[in-house]
Amino acid sequence: MSEMSQGQKERLMADLHAVVAEAESLLRATVNETGAGSAELRAKVQATLERARRGLQDLQATAVEKAKAADAYVHEKPWHVIGVAAGVGLLLGMLIARR
Repeated sequence: MSEMSQGQKERLMADLHAVVAEAESLLRATVNETGAGSAELRAKVQATLERARRGLQDLQATAVEKAKAADAYVHEKPWHVIGVAAGVGLLLGMLIARR
């Protein structure tokens, strides 16, 4: 499976943050609901939201670490990066010109 682009990851993170926020709002709105079933469901949803929040924080931390590593690499070896970018650009230009 191919890796996601940075833009796709950012949209996914934003969407997941929005889902968590909406679910938390829903939990707050149903806090006055009574009954054993609703209390149990609320507890399960709250636990799931907490796991999702921790997962999002881990994903965000990993993304930041990778971005810092990429930035450091570009600063350490700019000519390598320029060479790769030129090669990719040349390859894409040749592919586009064939059409």
